[in-house]
Amino acid sequence: MDLAHLTYAKNSRKKEKRLGRGPGSGWGKTAGKGANGQRSRSGSKRRAWFEGGQMPIQRRLPKRGFTNIFRKEYQPVNLKDLAGVGDLDSINPDILYEKGLVSKKRMPIKILGDGEWRKSIEIEAHAFSKSAVEKIEAAGGKAIVI
Repeated sequence: MDLAHLTYAKNSRKKEKRLGRGPGSGWGKTAGKGANGQRSRSGSKRRAWFEGGQMPIQRRLPKRGFTNIFRKEYQPVNLKDLAGVGDLDSINPDILYEKGLVSKKRMPIKILGDGEWRKSIEIEAHAFSKSAVEKIEAAGGKAIVI
């Protein structure tokens, strides 16, 4: 036996269903689509949320909640992450961006107090948590709000 004469095993391949090929095929006339109606038409598709013209559920239900358009979003940085910055005199947003601790340069930064802090360094950021300020000042550093 060689590769040029390979064949499929007998009855392992089923013949393709040929639709709309006359009454003798068993799939003529309506081609398995039944009688009239939306799904028998060509190009028939219905979205998962379509309800047959009934008012859809996402329009029947009332809107909920409140979105504060004045909310200020910060990029959080923990003190334990700042420990890997290295030996510097001060830490500011530009340094945090260069070291990859924050992903967006223009978005405000908030320093959080998770982790130990023993360095006497000035840290500049847009906001600080109370625990972060306490740990920084206990180590002899300064938390400067920009």
